[in-house]
Amino acid sequence: MILLTGAAGKTGTTILKHLANKGAEVRCLVRNPKQAEKVTSLGCTQAIIGDLTDHAALAKAIIGIDRIYFIAPNVSPDELSIGSKIIQLAQQNHVHHFVYHSVLHPQIEAMPHHWQKMHMEEVLFTSGLEFTILQPCAYMQNILGGWQKILAGEFSVPYQLDARISIVDLEDIAKVAAKVLTEPGYYKYAIYELAGPEALSQKEVANLLSRAINKPVRAIEQSRLEWEKSALAANMDETQVKVLIKMFEYYDKFGFVGNSSILEFLLGEKPTTFKQFLARISNSGDER
Repeated sequence: MILLTGAAGKTGTTILKHLANKGAEVRCLVRNPKQAEKVTSLGCTQAIIGDLTDHAALAKAIIGIDRIYFIAPNVSPDELSIGSKIIQLAQQNHVHHFVYHSVLHPQIEAMPHHWQKMHMEEVLFTSGLEFTILQPCAYMQNILGGWQKILAGEFSVPYQLDARISIVDLEDIAKVAAKVLTEPGYYKYAIYELAGPEALSQKEVANLLSRAINKPVRAIEQSRLEWEKSALAANMDETQVKVLIKMFEYYDKFGFVGNSSILEFLLGEKPTTFKQFLARISNSGDER
């Protein structure tokens, strides 16, 4: 059985659906009964309610597990301590395969959440566990949070519009995750960078959005102060806000570009382009 943490989030639910399609038995660790109901409807075999910081809940969740897919809470300052505890429990329970959802280019110290994931990877290297590390770029799906503004003709980001990012389709990431977890072969002791096939500037993203919705969409560079006020007003944790601002500052200077060849190799086909992603969500009615 597979233990999936962060199962009720955007990443977790997408991976869960692909695992369910493969007939995998998946135990999902979620925070409350509502999330338990959600993941059960998506194919979760067994939902366990608990917090990742609760050692007793983790110890219960890992009993009888032979594979783990660890997704940490988004931009959590506790990721390293949580991950270290799960690794320790995996060692004690003789888990056969530990898959870690990391991030593209964790070596970047200027982005604290990336730097923390690098240290988490190091703990995994020395654990003695058989591991696989997936390092995805930013998701194409992230634009959906501002979909109503896009429909109104505005696509705003809190960094330079010329910044290029190799955005990747979360569905492609989930396909790879399901393959790594369920198929034998060459996936263990491997680190896979998972970037999309195009390093798009934000102006290019806006142009593709314009064509997809058949109306002009203007790319706007939002001030980070304005973004910060909006994030805090939406009850985002102050620590998370500060970390994300550092990420935006990095994007300003360097963008966030990767190579899609490894993703293509793992998928066995060309990765999804942003144009294809937009066509799919338009046809499925998946816009927010």
